[in-house]
Amino acid sequence: MTTAFASRFLPGAPDAQKRRAALAARLDALRALQERAAAASARSLPQFDKRGQLLPRQRVALLLDAGAPWLPLCNLAGYLQDMKDPEKSVPGGGMIAGIGWVSGVRCMVVASDSGIEAGAIQPMGLEKILRVQEIALRERLPFVHLVESAGANLMRYRVEGFVHGGTLFRNLARLSAAGIPVITVQHGSGTAGGAYMPGLSDVVIMVQGRSRAFLAGPPLLMAATGEVATEEELGGAEMHTAVSGLGEYLAQDDREAIGMARDVIAQLGWTTPARPSAPGPTLPADDLLALMPGDLRQPVDMREVIARLVDGSELLEFKARYGMATLCAQGRIGGHAVGFISNNGPIDVAGANKATHFIQWMCQLGHPIIYLQNTTGFMVGKDSEQGGMIKHGSKMIQAVTNATVPQITIQCGASFGAGNYGMCGRGYAPRFLFSWPGAKTAVMGGEQAARTMQIVTEAALARKGVTPDPTESQAQFDKIVAMFEAQADAFYTSGLLLDDGVIDPRDTRAVLAFCLDTCAEAQGRTLRPLSFGVARM
Repeated sequence: MTTAFASRFLPGAPDAQKRRAALAARLDALRALQERAAAASARSLPQFDKRGQLLPRQRVALLLDAGAPWLPLCNLAGYLQDMKDPEKSVPGGGMIAGIGWVSGVRCMVVASDSGIEAGAIQPMGLEKILRVQEIALRERLPFVHLVESAGANLMRYRVEGFVHGGTLFRNLARLSAAGIPVITVQHGSGTAGGAYMPGLSDVVIMVQGRSRAFLAGPPLLMAATGEVATEEELGGAEMHTAVSGLGEYLAQDDREAIGMARDVIAQLGWTTPARPSAPGPTLPADDLLALMPGDLRQPVDMREVIARLVDGSELLEFKARYGMATLCAQGRIGGHAVGFISNNGPIDVAGANKATHFIQWMCQLGHPIIYLQNTTGFMVGKDSEQGGMIKHGSKMIQAVTNATVPQITIQCGASFGAGNYGMCGRGYAPRFLFSWPGAKTAVMGGEQAARTMQIVTEAALARKGVTPDPTESQAQFDKIVAMFEAQADAFYTSGLLLDDGVIDPRDTRAVLAFCLDTCAEAQGRTLRPLSFGVARM
């Protein structure tokens, strides 16, 4: 039967206090990174004020329903990818994105961060918008785009960015064809490929004197054809709303444009079903700051984590005496019946079979599955190999791949080796994936990788009759450890969009409830797909 979990965790213990302090420091670093992009954008306020414009974050705040939940996505996109200096790298990819309510409708909202490099599209910014378009399509969310972009930065031109950039426009067409509204507010420029953002939207709102949309601006037009024309003649708001028909609505300023967008969304007729109230956990979420050790090889009872996420701290453990290093349990989050899969050690043969059975059981019940990753991978060794670890691990991966219910992943601790795959890592397309600040993702641990290479190198030298130099051997060892540790870090992997964001562990229940509501709403929504997207007249 489902019962309240009896916790054995001692939050006042010295080890717990040490873990809490370490994670608090990571959270401070996370907040500083998240605030860096906002601060960089805000430095453009004098120019925006002079032009009578709102900053991008002001636009988003005005668009969203006051006091309603907002789930930011991919906040660290591009961290350490724009530059390698962690003190100067500006995360976010030059774009603001998230899921929130607009006029009572749950929407995907994307805004060009035009306070940074005039909103020029950054490589990871492109990957970010492709990711949120994918989420909007799957979760049936109206796609609201606040556009003001200088386009691609030609000084940093990469041909692959140009080619892959076409996917952005393809996705807009797919959204519209699926019956998902695409609404664009053109706050500023949209040049060349950027002109297809309004062109592929169902409804476009333009701002008088500010909006621009043209395939070739005056400089390129002059260079290509010798023709001389003004920006307004080529692609101004008044021309597009009165002559070309690209724009449906003409606003006097940013505020009026946002108000028009809210009115358009209010007229969609889309409703958000009310969720029943549910009891919170009886165990404090604050304990989640002190549960995970800095050394991810140390054991953690992940039932302690689940008990701080589920309604009433009640859970029903599945096959509790079998494959005990793999944890499977049922519970509820915000009233949603869900299954949990987590790790109290490596995934062994019994654990893989248990997880496979549990995934099939959840699919039969129609219950979403939440993976709480904390594993060093699948078990290795003679006994494991002879016991069929490969085939049984493959069964688990097949079950994860083909599960028919929503799957959501939280990387709490270690996510190493094929354990990342078996526990529904990014490559297995979970509906959402978030990381805790102390999580690490790698093919293996840094010391394990360094020791492996040390053994291989020393064996190669021995075959040549050469004695290894201890100093060189240690230098190589330290270099490999440093390389693996740097790339395993949650901030680094989030910068590569290997998750949808790094979250405060204490917010995990709220994030999961939000995502489960989103998935349930998508499942219950009937769309009116078209053979083609809405074609502009």
